[in-house]
Amino acid sequence: QVQLVESGGGLVQPGGSLRLSCAASGSISSSYAMGWHRQAPGKEREVVASITSGDTTYYGDFVKGRFTISRDNARTTVYLQMSNLKPEDTAVYYCNFRPNLGPASWGQGTQVTVST
Repeated sequence: QVQLVESGGGLVQPGGSLRLSCAASGSISSSYAMGWHRQAPGKEREVVASITSGDTTYYGDFVKGRFTISRDNARTTVYLQMSNLKPEDTAVYYCNFRPNLGPASWGQGTQVTVST
């Protein structure tokens, strides 16, 4: 399976920016989607953004225009550039890898806190 290592979470003021990284290793299939989910206290986990092996991107409506998902040249690391962060963006962000076949893989989660 795929192993995922996240970095970039932390504390930021409203209006600030953070860049999350997710490095993938292991048995990466040729057909997949990678991205982030997030889960705030008392709320269900929701999709933030994803990118497929065919370079199709998806964004939750609540982050369009503020977040950008991208991938490095080696196609082993996915980034989430988050700008104009709001307090409601506070959540644990989980990297995920979803192959066309087989089980999904999840990162350990990284805390993003947007607060004054």
